[in-house]
Amino acid sequence: MKHSWWKEAVVYQIYPRSFMDSDGDGVGDLQGIIMKLDYLKELGIDVIWLSPVYRSPNDDNGYDISDYREIMDEFGTMETFERLLLEAHKREIKIMMDLVVNHSSDEHPWFVEARSSKDSPYRDYYIWRPAREDSNLPNNWGSHFGGSVWEYEETTGEYFLHLYSKKQPDFNWENPKLRRELYDIMTFWLDKGVDGFRMDVINMISKAEGLPDGEVYEGCAFGDGNPYYSNGPKIHEYLQEMNREVLSKYDLITVGEMPKVGVEQAKLYTGSDRGELNMIFHFEHVTVGNGQFGRWSPMEWKLTELKTIFNRWQYGLKEDGWNSLYWSNHDQPRAVSRFGDDSSEYRVLSGKMLATCLHVLQGTPYIYQGEELGMTNVGFEAVSDYRDIQTVNAYRDYVEAGKLTHEQMMNAIHQRSRDNGRTPMQWSDAGNAGFTSGVPWIAVNPNYKEINAEQAVNDTDSIFHYYKKLIRLRKEHKIIVYGAFDILLEEDEHIYAFTRSLGSERLLVLCNFSRDTRLVELPEEFQGSGKELLIGNYKINSATERSEESGSLQLLPYEARVYRVTV
Repeated sequence: MKHSWWKEAVVYQIYPRSFMDSDGDGVGDLQGIIMKLDYLKELGIDVIWLSPVYRSPNDDNGYDISDYREIMDEFGTMETFERLLLEAHKREIKIMMDLVVNHSSDEHPWFVEARSSKDSPYRDYYIWRPAREDSNLPNNWGSHFGGSVWEYEETTGEYFLHLYSKKQPDFNWENPKLRRELYDIMTFWLDKGVDGFRMDVINMISKAEGLPDGEVYEGCAFGDGNPYYSNGPKIHEYLQEMNREVLSKYDLITVGEMPKVGVEQAKLYTGSDRGELNMIFHFEHVTVGNGQFGRWSPMEWKLTELKTIFNRWQYGLKEDGWNSLYWSNHDQPRAVSRFGDDSSEYRVLSGKMLATCLHVLQGTPYIYQGEELGMTNVGFEAVSDYRDIQTVNAYRDYVEAGKLTHEQMMNAIHQRSRDNGRTPMQWSDAGNAGFTSGVPWIAVNPNYKEINAEQAVNDTDSIFHYYKKLIRLRKEHKIIVYGAFDILLEEDEHIYAFTRSLGSERLLVLCNFSRDTRLVELPEEFQGSGKELLIGNYKINSATERSEESGSLQLLPYEARVYRVTV
């Protein structure tokens, strides 16, 4: 397998609005990130993925961009950004920018011009259609943020397409002039010294010719357009052109956010000879437990479901391509609340277990801010406490339409709202968790008194120090990066067990996803006293050590262990 720096890296995602506020306006900013670079250096991460910091009206918290070459006023100035880049590089930390090129803001000058006249030179930068004769809309697709994907523009009497908010009109990638403009924007940032791009919903940039109606499923008011824009007909042509024109000229990390992608498609996006991207974010594992209304009707899930997904991706990309590994991000709830156990008894243990499982799989691990502290979901009491447009619109669409009760919807929001991951970073037990001296843009999780960075850094048994050790082990043992993956105990509903192999070296990874003690039979090569415990989240006692000698091992609730042998 070809070795690459981005395969060996650990990435840390910063959601700037919620990370650190330096000026007391309640909104995190670039200077706040600079203030915390030494914290990230101590953690040991290699790359910061910076969620959008471009100028934006903030309809979707920065993912609606009105100027791709300027910094959002709330976050600072271009001078501050350049200082952030310099200070990060001084600490050997790279910066990966968020690239949002499926859509812009409706306040971008291109769209302001495009909507003013059918004869505008920017008209064809976006997707416009008249209503069909048999309908009051161009087609029946539903938006990811609720309602139709079409918004009527009175000035020209046509509709524009927006897969997300109506303030996020989709670009028309069929237009080569538009593509050239976007490549120039990418080059602008790369020439400043940024080290790569995370590409927002990048597999949606190619739409099917004719924009056919989508299938209407039971309980849905609109058709499913995904088959006509997810992994569209020219997506590989566009990405290969992007790589040829821009990406291949720099030594970068590139990851594409790609809903509705399977393993075989991922091989095309990430294959080493394809000339597209390094890796992708798929969504399969974060949809386990989705019910009739997706994340808004959460159900119980089984560990075998999660393992089946991870195993498929581990085996599927073992020869070519590369996995990105994540539990959470700015669009997902908190990892320990979603996949672990956020009770006071097991939060720390399950947080460490989840970290072990993820970081010893093959792929590049991503840590979302606060994950290394075991931050949890928040559970605000009122819908008015939430800021996420997706959450607010979903409450309207499901409760006001009578599909879910208020209680059902609030339960779903408490489990799955994107705002769970967007509450401010908990730095200390001071007011507002040390995030701001002002009024935070979204309320702080009340548990910051117990869960915060200051406490974690000072406690050598904290989740923070466990992540620090995992990251160090990844740098010391190439088998964690490049070793082959093999599943064990595939049908076990409580234990995720697998091996990694590289040359004569073997790792055994054991993770108990339950509150119960479980007996595990050890593979023959890991029986006896010749194995080394690389990391574990419990202190090993003599009774456990004796049981190992007999070829079996008792795993305590949420216990994780990684053993190493040479054969």
